[in-house]
Amino acid sequence: MSKSRTLAGRGRFPWRSFLPRLAAIAIPVALQNLLTTTASMVDTMMVAPLGELSVGALGLCGQFSSLMFSGYWGFVGGGMLFFAQFYGAKDERGIEWSYGMTWTCMMTVAVLFGSAAVLAPELVMSLYTDKQAIRDIGVQYLRIVGFAYIMQVFSMAMSCLLRATERVRIPMAASVASVGTNLFLNWVFIYGHLGVPAMGIRGAALATTCAAAVNMLAIYALARATGYPYLFRVRAHFRWSRAALRQYFRKCFPILCNEVLIGIGNMVINVTLGRQSEEVIAAIAVFRTLEGLVIGFFAGFANAASVLVGTCVGAGELDTAFERAKRLVYLCSGVILLAGLGILSLRRPILTAMSLSGPSYEAGVRLVSIYVAVAVIRMGNWIQNDTYRASGDAVTGTVLEIVFMYALVLPCVLGSAFWLKLPYWAVFLCCYIDEPIRYVLMQRHFYSGKWIRPVTEKGLAALPAFRSQRWGVKP
Repeated sequence: MSKSRTLAGRGRFPWRSFLPRLAAIAIPVALQNLLTTTASMVDTMMVAPLGELSVGALGLCGQFSSLMFSGYWGFVGGGMLFFAQFYGAKDERGIEWSYGMTWTCMMTVAVLFGSAAVLAPELVMSLYTDKQAIRDIGVQYLRIVGFAYIMQVFSMAMSCLLRATERVRIPMAASVASVGTNLFLNWVFIYGHLGVPAMGIRGAALATTCAAAVNMLAIYALARATGYPYLFRVRAHFRWSRAALRQYFRKCFPILCNEVLIGIGNMVINVTLGRQSEEVIAAIAVFRTLEGLVIGFFAGFANAASVLVGTCVGAGELDTAFERAKRLVYLCSGVILLAGLGILSLRRPILTAMSLSGPSYEAGVRLVSIYVAVAVIRMGNWIQNDTYRASGDAVTGTVLEIVFMYALVLPCVLGSAFWLKLPYWAVFLCCYIDEPIRYVLMQRHFYSGKWIRPVTEKGLAALPAFRSQRWGVKP
């Protein structure tokens, strides 16, 4: 019986060695995401003087980039699975070919969405709202920001590999440079300073595009300067065997289906919410920015969970992986509760600073209050699903999320909005109606341990003993 199993059986867990490693991964990633989200908040605040229509248009354009996020995140999830497990097994060849495959798939998605934003922005905006004034502003923004999409996704691919191999400071440093660039150029381009003509919403888009270029180049330069090996072995990235391709897409396909179908479902929800009043649309745009703040903070812990659990699975330390995952689920939920309560307590200065007043302010308060109430359960589901994926189980969380989205959430949202014609806050509440049910089902699967499904030789060799020791399953 392994040492980790013995410790678990006696109720002891090595918190002193575990928490510093968790913090070393989670805090830089959380700070990086918080910097990015803070920049989005500042974007909204700097655009706010242009009016609520501009704030609403910026929020809807953000929903289109979120749809792109859903399109490529399936490959990020699959890639992180392989990166972490191969890193744990010290398999450099596996890291290289899985990164090449992940990069290729992600860039394909980026090109498609960037082309749509640049070449057909009117069509994109017409999907999200029927308010012509908001559409016209959004079209101006998309025509420029579409060029940023390819650079943003390229940066994300590199960042995921760096995070999975515990080199988290490089993406964080690049984010500092990118956010600083974005803030400065917003000041220059939106209102016209340093001799540059005022560009309004187009200035915000141009600043975002320049910041994306800085982020991409900074990650590349810092990785090169520190001698990081895996990003620059380009030939090795594209040496794919048929067996490797089958293994990759077998793991990625469920995650891809999850992200795409959930992305489409969220688009339907956003389209439904986009048919509300202009004040509510502005409140939703501000809420999405605040939601990004919570998610960005949480993503650091989710990324750490994927790495700390996935590397153990890849190395064949399956008992340690299970015990780490168990602590991480509840620890992360507690952290999110504190973050949500912090935002709720500061709701008045935050919402006021983001140009919400009167009916739009009241709408924003209700949206934030509802979200804080469900965020702990929602993020608990997320951390469990990320843990499953990093450990090789890409199916369970996917099936549950897709089934509940299309069988419960969408019918409730559409029915409450167009049939029952309930107020916006009731429609919004329906967006989270499935979370408590899924949490119970996810917990049941979690304690079964069936989500531990290695892809490395070391992990597969340790699996029979793990099942036998923990559940009495014969090898």
